[in-house]
Amino acid sequence: MSKALSHAKIAPRSSFERGHADHGWLNSYHTFSFAQYYDPRFQNFGALRVLNEDRVAPKNGFPTHRHRDAEIFSYILSGELTHRDSMVSKRNDSAANKNDFYRMHRGDVQFTTGGTGIAHSEQNEHSKEEVHFLQIWALPWKKGLPPAYHTMTFPEESKRNKFITIISPLKAGAEATSEEEKAAVPVIEGTVPIHADFLMGASIIARGQSAIWKVGGDDAVQSKKDRKIYVHLPMRKIGAKIRLAGKLDLEEGDGAFVKNVNAGDELLVESVGDGEAELVVLDSD
Repeated sequence: MSKALSHAKIAPRSSFERGHADHGWLNSYHTFSFAQYYDPRFQNFGALRVLNEDRVAPKNGFPTHRHRDAEIFSYILSGELTHRDSMVSKRNDSAANKNDFYRMHRGDVQFTTGGTGIAHSEQNEHSKEEVHFLQIWALPWKKGLPPAYHTMTFPEESKRNKFITIISPLKAGAEATSEEEKAAVPVIEGTVPIHADFLMGASIIARGQSAIWKVGGDDAVQSKKDRKIYVHLPMRKIGAKIRLAGKLDLEEGDGAFVKNVNAGDELLVESVGDGEAELVVLDSD
């Protein structure tokens, strides 16, 4: 273990131990209790509540359904995912139609604040290719927030052998005014704002290379002590493998809980497999 993280506690979450549901059209793995999968040991980790790794078959998807009081985001790994929602009319003065949608591809992140209630659908409308994505939920710092959507693209090259921050807290904080909510300014410029003391980072590390995640970002979070970091290496089926803090090795589909770390600590991630390692880091209070 690196000297900078000698105080950290790191525990693996093996891929084969996750909850699993195969509905034919949807093949989903659950890191935390979700739907029919329940394990009292894995309810949440700080504000992180759901981490599902999903594959949806062509011409299938999630029909219109409602969410409230959750921060929900999708990170697209391959394929395409088409999103339609109940706020279309607020973005377009004309009647809602088939052209009112977001069609997401690799590198896109779609973020939803459920707040007081919102309805959306997510469909793989491609005729041949499945879509592979991470669905992640975080617990907001308060209930009853105004519903909102954000969609951003984070190019693959920006993640090469380094971490970029994708999501950071709303700068105005838990007591944001309605005007500040509409402005949706994040603490870190160029990221998606979340209603939580929470960061999401991503990296694509070439074989033999490494990257460092700085816990808490550069003074981007309010809670500085005892941050809770979850690292996940998606199943891309390319022989990826990573080593955390010089100690714990993770294979595709594996994750790890990192505790007893503080803002400013550095988590070293090395790519030690045959394929490049694309991973996400979820950094919570």
